[in-house]
Amino acid sequence: MSSRFKDQEHLIRMGVLLLAGIIVFFVLRGVMVPRDFGEYGHYRGGALEDNRARPAVYAGRKACEECHEEVVAARKGGRHAAVGCEACHGPLAKHASDPAAAKPGRPDAKTICLVCHLENVARPAKFPQVNPLDHGEGKACSDCHKPHQPKIS
Repeated sequence: MSSRFKDQEHLIRMGVLLLAGIIVFFVLRGVMVPRDFGEYGHYRGGALEDNRARPAVYAGRKACEECHEEVVAARKGGRHAAVGCEACHGPLAKHASDPAAAKPGRPDAKTICLVCHLENVARPAKFPQVNPLDHGEGKACSDCHKPHQPKIS
């Protein structure tokens, strides 16, 4: 039997190294992984409290619609009716809580429209896409289109 395992000291060294690696792995895992990890699935339980501590920056569509009824009427039935206000205008929680304290600016129509409408082969063919070099002759989109009701005006 000893002739079969004549180099057994190599096997023993490999086994010891493997065992040491496993021990180091579990020690590092115990030190580096937070205690509350896995409490709610594959997440850290304290992350919920961390997120609650952050101030809200988005107000939501309902907060916008409470004051801007004319925009709601303009968007009704339009292609942008399902797009949230803050998708184009940015986070507006400060404005919603105190309209005088934070006045939202108008988005730059030359850039904000292209976020969704720039020609892209990955988008569905029926989705309106433009190549800004061929379309609009360098003008802002809002020169020809109303942002809330984008049919040609």
